[in-house]
Amino acid sequence: MDHSALLIAQLTDIFRIGLLVGLIYTAERTRAQTGIVVPLLVGIVFIAIIIATTMPVAGVSIWQAIVSGIVANAIITGVLWLIWSAIKRRG
Repeated sequence: MDHSALLIAQLTDIFRIGLLVGLIYTAERTRAQTGIVVPLLVGIVFIAIIIATTMPVAGVSIWQAIVSGIVANAIITGVLWLIWSAIKRRG
């Protein structure tokens, strides 16, 4: 599997998106105690590692899956954060 196909597969993974929605919700609720940047960065890396190790893809090394997962998680988190901010600002 090439890099672009792996990234597309990770960007469209519903399980990954659900975990990242939960990450943003939790980070927003604990923002006063922990801030926002560190929990989001740690969560992005944690989710990438957990998914890569528990659901390996045939023909893809673990490190390639983790790095691609971090990139995919960062993209998804950025989009979800923009949506969350727009909803908060509107309401």
